[in-house]
Amino acid sequence: MPREAPYLAVAGLLRARILAGEWETGARLPSRVRLAEEYGVGRNVVQRAVDELIVDGLLEGRAGSGTYVRSPRERLRLVRSRHRERTGRRSRSTDARERGRADSWDADSRVGVPAPEAIAERLDIAPGDLCVTTRYEFLAGGQPVQLSESWEPLARTEGTHVVLPEAGPLAGQGVVERMRALGVVVDTVVEVPRPARATREQANLLGISPGDLVLLIERTMYDTVRRPVETADMVVPDRYREVVYEFGVERPARTTAGR
Repeated sequence: MPREAPYLAVAGLLRARILAGEWETGARLPSRVRLAEEYGVGRNVVQRAVDELIVDGLLEGRAGSGTYVRSPRERLRLVRSRHRERTGRRSRSTDARERGRADSWDADSRVGVPAPEAIAERLDIAPGDLCVTTRYEFLAGGQPVQLSESWEPLARTEGTHVVLPEAGPLAGQGVVERMRALGVVVDTVVEVPRPARATREQANLLGISPGDLVLLIERTMYDTVRRPVETADMVVPDRYREVVYEFGVERPARTTAGR
């Protein structure tokens, strides 16, 4: 069996001491020098161990002050449910569980971006056709919980008041409402979830480590004649969020008694 990296071993020991309550929330940890002497390792090993626990949400660094114990971030639930959006029904128990729902977001849109081959295939357009692409960073309670990169064929919205998802009279209203303003009805959403590993860029934005497990959701929206109107890649960090899919069940039609 390969030996565990020294910094991971130190991180494990520090994690156990924190969870056992040796240092309470808000308490400052001993200095790197003191911890290095205590565990018989170099200061760089302690630094990597502390960095690991900062990413885990157990510690926080304060410039010029030191490293402090923080409350661990809770793994929140995100419910994916078109059924709920149609019915408008939300129970108290559901609201209590679904605290991972984003309450704010940052967005950056670009117009006239040529579609890569994979995106073009999903949108049923030719590679290189121009699109509007928008990158989102979704936040819950000020913490990043999801990333998304959305692509829309520019030919559908060019010259209209909804060409930019986050500008104009329908800013922030979502794809369904924006397309409805153009007379396009979105009636089908297809999502393909698959596990993936966070890239360095994704990790930096989500506050996790490169290579950490994420859920990649490939979503495509279609109109009533099965034409794609938008496709997006959503990235959800497994460490901080669990994704739950909720489906409605069609009830059988009532029959007249005796028939």
